[in-house]
Amino acid sequence: MPVRQLSEATINRIAAGEVVERPASVVKELVENALDAGAKRIDILTDGGGRRLIRITDDGAGMTQADLDLCVERHATSKLDSDDLLAIDTLGFRGEALPSIGAVARLIITTRHASEPHAWTLQLDAGEKSEIKPAALSQGTTIEVRDLFYATPARLKFLKTDRSEAEAVREVVRRLAMSRPDVAFTLAGEERAPVTWAAAPANDPLARLGDVLGADFRTNAIAIDAEREGVRVTGFAGLPTLSRANTLGQYMFVNGRPVRDKLLIGAVRGAYADYLPRDRHPLLALFVTLEPREVDVNVHPAKTEVRFRDAGMVRGLIVRALKEALMREGQRAASTGGGATIAAFRPVTMPRRGAYDWRNSPARPAPMPSYKSNVFGLAEAEQASFDVGAPSADARVESFEPASEQVERPLGAARAQIHETYIVSQTRDGLIIVDQHAAHERIVYERMKAAVEQSGVARQILLIPEVVELDEADAARLVARAEDLARFGLVVESFGPGAVAVRETPAMLGDVDVRGLITDLAEHMAEWDDELPLERRLLHVSATMACHGSVRAGRRLKPEEMNALLREMEQVPNSGQCNHGRPTYVELKLGDVERLFGRK
Repeated sequence: MPVRQLSEATINRIAAGEVVERPASVVKELVENALDAGAKRIDILTDGGGRRLIRITDDGAGMTQADLDLCVERHATSKLDSDDLLAIDTLGFRGEALPSIGAVARLIITTRHASEPHAWTLQLDAGEKSEIKPAALSQGTTIEVRDLFYATPARLKFLKTDRSEAEAVREVVRRLAMSRPDVAFTLAGEERAPVTWAAAPANDPLARLGDVLGADFRTNAIAIDAEREGVRVTGFAGLPTLSRANTLGQYMFVNGRPVRDKLLIGAVRGAYADYLPRDRHPLLALFVTLEPREVDVNVHPAKTEVRFRDAGMVRGLIVRALKEALMREGQRAASTGGGATIAAFRPVTMPRRGAYDWRNSPARPAPMPSYKSNVFGLAEAEQASFDVGAPSADARVESFEPASEQVERPLGAARAQIHETYIVSQTRDGLIIVDQHAAHERIVYERMKAAVEQSGVARQILLIPEVVELDEADAARLVARAEDLARFGLVVESFGPGAVAVRETPAMLGDVDVRGLITDLAEHMAEWDDELPLERRLLHVSATMACHGSVRAGRRLKPEEMNALLREMEQVPNSGQCNHGRPTYVELKLGDVERLFGRK
């Protein structure tokens, strides 16, 4: 087949495939144009998930008749003053969005510039351009996109349901709304109730993020602000105890542009490696600001990826900023824990005495005991079961009087141990429930990290080396990393095929279950990515050892042991969550408890 020049219509439709992937892509391009035009209010309306209609109205600068005539031509843009692609300070710049959309749909643009006596309108139908006509519009621009992809029916088959496409549109608008809190957004459509995000006050940087991401994020967010060599990172990051199973709650912006960049996502993962397992991801919104010449935004037609001139420095800055903020707020636990605790309580409806019809039972009940009233309104027979110190078949609860000075401490004074797993402490204005294993696990972990950074973890020699049999591959992995394990006080060596001999263990772990520890380490190592940095792999080692060296659930603690644990939690960094991202304690204010009983 001979080489031939493609027609202009075909070229536009091919280009549209790069820019216009789905309705959400159209919304993104048009809203970015509105922001570049200086809009302070943007209204978005969709129908059929954007398949049938997308209408975007803004109060921006608008276009003159001449600009309107040129804006639908390929590679025509008002965003670049020169041909320098390294000096881009706008969201759009390629000049492809409008002609690409007009090539696959019915596009109507109505706009008015302040210098014009009235508005003008232009239509583009599958690439066919109409004459410009006068129109009525007070200010800004209104763009309608109807019957998206009707000119390329094959593309329609790749669209999802109207609800799915509408959700994708909503996600795009959410990201753009977070990037510009000074602009008011309204999103409406038959698939959803209208959502309005009013312009946020300049003195409350968390206002818009709280509106978009929800109240939980607002109350559990940590402020981020760091700068280095002209690059600044600001924003808010959620506590590790407020995490998700995917990265969809991570919002990244570079010079105001929403991006999904692997470098930034990797930096976040590295910063939270000490707080969350690999299958949990934090919620955050980070804004990276730097000179336009230090970042290339022309990597992809959709402009969702960027390339930094000094990628290592940017990554290091993000990791350091997040780690410092997490360390600063490490003793906080997510406020959602208290809310979830309150929600878990349900009023219990006791059966009315005598409601049970014993006459239909195969065995008649024993005679009812005599009852004497007491100050609590309970019978003596019932009162015995409410004795705090009385044993039960399920658990033992032991309570004791706290020292008055300890009640004033942040984590209060221990009052009881429940199910030999949870410590209940009393504070000046509420109570705290501590998971003793999770809390001690974080304490041991932080001790181990500090010891490794200084001179290595002290070891204790086993009187008789313990031989642990494993799969040959697991044993080989352990032996291959014997030198790294020795830094943590664990000395292992090969003991034939499929077995290792453990000669020394970390002294801080005490009487540890060696077989369980080695088995867990072997399982974790099998899942490691060899490309992970050594530091990340060593963190896995210390986290596993900390878990085995912590106070286990089911161990009864003395009052002084409980209070010692609370005091150490107040001193140790990151004690608000364990190594797996779970909260170590839940706090209930006195007002929360009173609400449970209808007292407030």
